[in-house]
Amino acid sequence: MVVLAASIISKSGKALASRQYVDMSRIRIEGLLAAFPKLVGTGKQHTYVETENVRYVYQPIEELYLLLITNKQSNILEDLDTLRLLSKIVPEYSPSLDEEGVCKAAFQLIFAFDEAISLGNKENVTVPQIKQYCEMESHEEKLHKLIMQSKINDTNDLMRRKVTEIEKNKIDRGKTGEGFAPTRTPNNFNDMNIRGGPGSEIDRIFTDKTKGRSSAPSPAPSKMPGGMKLSKAHKPNQFLESLKAEGEVILEDIQLSTIKSRSSSSIPPSDPITVTIEEKLNVTVKRDGGVTNFDVQGTLALQILNDTDGYIQLQIENQDAPGLSFRTHPNIDKQLFNGQKIVGARDPTRPFPSGQNETPLVKWRIEGLTESSLPLTVTCWPSTSGNTTVVNIEYEASDMFDLHNVIVSIPLPALRDAPSVKQIDGEWRYDSRNSVLEWSVMLIDQSNRSGAMEFSVPAADPSTFFPISVGFSASNTFSNVKVTAILPLQGGSSKYSQQVRLVTVNYQVV
Repeated sequence: MVVLAASIISKSGKALASRQYVDMSRIRIEGLLAAFPKLVGTGKQHTYVETENVRYVYQPIEELYLLLITNKQSNILEDLDTLRLLSKIVPEYSPSLDEEGVCKAAFQLIFAFDEAISLGNKENVTVPQIKQYCEMESHEEKLHKLIMQSKINDTNDLMRRKVTEIEKNKIDRGKTGEGFAPTRTPNNFNDMNIRGGPGSEIDRIFTDKTKGRSSAPSPAPSKMPGGMKLSKAHKPNQFLESLKAEGEVILEDIQLSTIKSRSSSSIPPSDPITVTIEEKLNVTVKRDGGVTNFDVQGTLALQILNDTDGYIQLQIENQDAPGLSFRTHPNIDKQLFNGQKIVGARDPTRPFPSGQNETPLVKWRIEGLTESSLPLTVTCWPSTSGNTTVVNIEYEASDMFDLHNVIVSIPLPALRDAPSVKQIDGEWRYDSRNSVLEWSVMLIDQSNRSGAMEFSVPAADPSTFFPISVGFSASNTFSNVKVTAILPLQGGSSKYSQQVRLVTVNYQVV
């Protein structure tokens, strides 16, 4: 078998995605594709056409044709087998089986075709294997991103150096009485197109320096037409903006947004001491029952606002859960903790750290939990009848927890339209880009410990709907660890607040 080319074309002969596997000229390929619509007949669902030199093996896909061009000596049975494999690949990557959908996914389809056909010969692979190969990391892509990030860092460093240079020049002119009159700056700085906008770094520097000079009145601004003008109307850095358009993450923007978010939330907590207790779930459940992984990891963290309140100890208690084991920070007195469940420093003269950051003091882990301890069990029942697959999904929640913001994400095959949801307890949303149906329930408590959803899609393999991802949170934990009292050592405050939560890190039904 020798495949000359694999293509997806419209019924008018327009090539939407094409990949050739032998050395052929572009004119030759375009001529073969243009001749195909004139040779194909009507009313056939899956057949081939032969010419004097080549054989066309094709299959209609709605308004398109999936086409293999082979030599006449190729085994027709192997050609049909290859065609069937490619016909399964196309719906996996194309969001819709029309010209627009295929054009959007053209590169992904070509990469998948390359995994199925090598040097004109069919590879012994399945569709899941092809998807896995296409999703594997690329060394070339990593190298490209590192180079791009290096260019961004160099540009940011150059901008910061220029800003520092301007600030220094302004200070020097202020000492000599020149004030802030605009002057001519080097051309290479003007060419950088520094971004302005609200909160511009340069505007902020100039404003701060102007406010800080109170010994003499500010001279009147010069009306010279020339010189550099810094304002909010500057054009953005074209290099950085082009990277953003390509989906690159700009570190400078992340840092600025982080600074702004911190300044907007600068109101300190009302209590001088805050205790945060958090448990994270890592669970993998089999679709037919049974648990392959059930891991609970917990942390007790402390936040103290004032240094004087750092001389304290924490009295805690917990439930005697099987498989529960604690691990304390190296600076915590382990004998005091193991004997009296008191969290205190090994050196009582050293206070706990203060500030806006939380300090983890105790960690724990629970192992050996069984399926009966799961906070939420999700069961999926897909059944195919004719051209339709009906999927019934139900959940059952444990009485141990009230679950908040529950989201069950079900993967779907590539669809042209949203699935038809016939019955649901809660809300649903279809993510067409990732082909995922999200079932959300704001609160699961005593009033709705169980619920169900039913939807239908075109006929699909039952394994398509797995793995199902589950996310939720709760206000209590498996270990029931909590702080019962704060014990001041040197007259510090004993007033505190406590936050307890259970969250999911990875909760899947496979």
